[in-house]
Amino acid sequence: MNPKLLLFLLLLLPGFLQAQQKPVPKKAPAKAVAFDPKKRPRNLTDEQLLNLVQRQTFRYFWDFGHPVSGMSRERSNVAYDYGNEVVTTGGTGFGIMAIIVAADRKWITREQAATRIYKIVRFLEKADSYHGVFPHWLDGATGKVIKFSSKDDGGDIVETSFLMEGLICARQYFTADTPLERDVRNHIQWMWENVEWNWQTQGGQNVLYWHWSPNNGWSMNHQIHGFNECLITYVLAASSPKYAIEKPVYDQGWAVGPEFKNGKEYYGIKLPLGPDMGGPLFFTHYTFLGLNPHGLKDQYANYWQQNQNHTLINYQYCVENPKKFKGYGPNTWGLTASDSYKGYAAHNPKEDLGVISPTAALSAFPYTPEHSMRALKHFYFDLGDKIWGEYGFVDAFSEQHDWAAKSYLAIDQGPIVGMIENHRSGLLWKLFMSSPDVQRGLTQLGFESPTIKK
Repeated sequence: MNPKLLLFLLLLLPGFLQAQQKPVPKKAPAKAVAFDPKKRPRNLTDEQLLNLVQRQTFRYFWDFGHPVSGMSRERSNVAYDYGNEVVTTGGTGFGIMAIIVAADRKWITREQAATRIYKIVRFLEKADSYHGVFPHWLDGATGKVIKFSSKDDGGDIVETSFLMEGLICARQYFTADTPLERDVRNHIQWMWENVEWNWQTQGGQNVLYWHWSPNNGWSMNHQIHGFNECLITYVLAASSPKYAIEKPVYDQGWAVGPEFKNGKEYYGIKLPLGPDMGGPLFFTHYTFLGLNPHGLKDQYANYWQQNQNHTLINYQYCVENPKKFKGYGPNTWGLTASDSYKGYAAHNPKEDLGVISPTAALSAFPYTPEHSMRALKHFYFDLGDKIWGEYGFVDAFSEQHDWAAKSYLAIDQGPIVGMIENHRSGLLWKLFMSSPDVQRGLTQLGFESPTIKK
């Protein structure tokens, strides 16, 4: 045998043997469809389409993540004088969950996922925070706070709760006894334990306050009342190992106010909680990326019924289309906060500008799988030339105004990946609900769930 060829084979042998020893992956990659983010394949099965949409959307967090911090950029375009470096705390929590999905589906390796999340955590450990609470926005290069508004230059407990939701999922996922995964778990645990949730009660009041600033104190004075996207904030505040709130904070803080209890019917569908007609659909997404609504109940609501009915009301409104907007119907529906031709808006049946946000219907897959799949196929196959791009579907579009956003937003792309995955496998629900801290917090607040160990 040629000596050079023999040497070449000997060099390959260790890698070949190592490859033979690797366990068979739990899930195959997106089967039979070559992945090219610049192309839009046709003739896809439903499963292939879901794979493709999740994977393309995941790229927002992986390829477009900030190069220094690894955190998720607020949006893909520079707007509202944000600058180039702004990263988002809550959107990073959603991005962490998207990275976990990508690792579990073998689009990236487990080690790559753990390495990126560890990079984010180590950056956050040195970034600005206040009593363990992170700002809404940070400079992704320096970790310094970027003002969200004139007085919002300190801790944001809601954005921090979205971040911690993702980090708890990561802590529960990376369980291997390796130096990297041990470091990921330990550093997440330290950060989680360091959040002073009870500080946000402004001196022991029975309510959580959204903001505190070292420059402006409590001057924003924004109490967090339900029902909206902030249920996860109260759940995590009760779950804290060191700085937990008590149940009266939940009952007298969250479960009060004119938009908590509803009980009315819309299109023959009863809505237990929330504002008139339900509000924007992100209420059913952000908290429930991790918190499993299946069988989740407390004295106020059955949360599966709450979320499904809210989604169906939103769907029926778009089908009825009282304002006669072009394109609305069974194939084109979903109103939630997103960009619009007028700027950012909290789209919902009471604030309808004729703008559809793809994240609304796609993140609703667990609640309305048939309606969501019909919308997904229409968005992809029929409208894809206008609204499909390098990071999945653009943030919003309006056929009425012949407009499509050129932007992608972290808080809209993340739920598409995570909620589709919860529909397909329940992955993030299983991870988050497996946390003993979360189970203790839910029990403390009076929740029932099949996943809570007695």
